[in-house]
Amino acid sequence: MSVTKIDHTIRTFLTALTFYTRIPWPKFVDYSADLQRESIVYFPLVGWIVGIVAALIFELGQVYFPVSVAILLSMAGTVLLTGALHEDGLADCCDGFGAGWNKEQILTIMKDSSIGTYGVLGLVLTLGLKFVVLLEVEPQHLALVMIAGHSLSRFLAILLLYTHEYVGISQGSKAQDFIKPLSGKELCLAGTFGILPLFLVHPIYLVFLFLLLAVQQLLGKLFRKKIGGYTGDCLGATQQITEVIFYMLILAGVQ
Repeated sequence: MSVTKIDHTIRTFLTALTFYTRIPWPKFVDYSADLQRESIVYFPLVGWIVGIVAALIFELGQVYFPVSVAILLSMAGTVLLTGALHEDGLADCCDGFGAGWNKEQILTIMKDSSIGTYGVLGLVLTLGLKFVVLLEVEPQHLALVMIAGHSLSRFLAILLLYTHEYVGISQGSKAQDFIKPLSGKELCLAGTFGILPLFLVHPIYLVFLFLLLAVQQLLGKLFRKKIGGYTGDCLGATQQITEVIFYMLILAGVQ
């Protein structure tokens, strides 16, 4: 690989890291819409970073606090690290699909910066379920499970870019700068980043991938039926939902 190619790859990854987290933008990386569109491939790899931060906070937290407090601190740390980007998407989807009667209404509600009853309930139930499920997982396995959950769920989210069409492009859209169809090569690269941490937990858990793909397809079917495709909020909602379901499958698999 040439030096130019390596430099481009590093810049693209750093673009993904700074767009999907609150990590400051490196001064040597100039903003580029093209880089931002390419950076979506590294979304699952950013999940590694988020998952590692979650794991470190948990491991440090349980030294001084009960496991329940360590898990809550870990969850809070990931929300701060990502700027609640995906939780915001989940809340917007809950409000839009819960209160909207047609495509136009749903998209209008999802673009509204305020949060409604459906959004609050969606966040409370999803984050509450995540906390309870993680609390039941054996603490010695939790760090690897967190890394796998964050990376795999991000791959499942961007899989929508390959299987569905983007809708609702408008001024100020959170996704308008990076949306582009994924090529087969890009999908394979993103899938490698997303699936690889499963081997760290246990290769047998690869069977969960097929169940999660089914969940992702059901969500995609809902998005297509209601609004004709997906938006940036749909990506966030897919990430949050599949992450929680992954933890539930891990818990069910070890019982």
